[in-house]
Amino acid sequence: MEMENLEEFLVIKASMDGLVASMEDGSKMKKMMLHVCSAGGKSIRPIILMLCTEICGGERNKSVNAALAIELIHSASLIHDDVLDDGIIRRGVESAHMKYGVPAAILCGDFLISKAISLISSYGTDSVLEFGRAGMYMAEGETIDISSAGTDFGRKDYFECISKKTASLFAASAAIGAYVAGADRETAMTFRAFGESVGNAYQIVDDLLEYLDRLEDKHSTYESVTLPLLYRKSMGHEEAVRLTVQDVLEHVGRAKRILDGFDDSGAKDKLLMISNLITIDMLPENVLEMR
Repeated sequence: MEMENLEEFLVIKASMDGLVASMEDGSKMKKMMLHVCSAGGKSIRPIILMLCTEICGGERNKSVNAALAIELIHSASLIHDDVLDDGIIRRGVESAHMKYGVPAAILCGDFLISKAISLISSYGTDSVLEFGRAGMYMAEGETIDISSAGTDFGRKDYFECISKKTASLFAASAAIGAYVAGADRETAMTFRAFGESVGNAYQIVDDLLEYLDRLEDKHSTYESVTLPLLYRKSMGHEEAVRLTVQDVLEHVGRAKRILDGFDDSGAKDKLLMISNLITIDMLPENVLEMR
């Protein structure tokens, strides 16, 4: 099944369309929002949030605003990242700062963050703290990323970077989903660990595809120091790719083992499917054969 066919995806898309439609028609911010939304995106993180709510016995509709908050702060981070990295193409369309200018893009990102805060604020303290922590980690991770070139940046630094820059929002999404359903802290932290593992694997795959020049819908002038590039410093190309794939499989395996502790359900099946769709299934067959 494709991500776009999931019921959760359709709910999020309809809710996002409704949010944008409710903005004033003459607003330039609405035009920028329409541009950002036109780039698509698979709403992976908000879908994970909603599915974690369902696994914990909660009602999907109660998690919609939390899911929207996650999607909005994620979109804001992409806009700001493109400004920092001089990104030209994002999700196959012109980046916001290229189309509207840097000042307008930064303000659009700020608007999205503020709207996200207003949406998450109606949930409990635990959810709000998870959301706020993720936002801080994302900024810290991006700081590590932009300072990685030209420094003694190693494997440990790389994993600290991606766990904050990328995996933190996956982790928060999963934990918040559990909290929305009324789960206790131990259960929420278990889902948090699931999200972090999936998020790490997702970023490693993205970095590997970029290393292999397999990303067609994203282009920037700044090149981060990534795992395959780090491996490549001390070994040949094929060995660097093989070890990177092993790291992907290790994190995906950890995520799936966490889900093994929960009862079978349609939501669990979807989470297992997503764990593959956004990681292993993204890799070309000839790359997977190197493991």
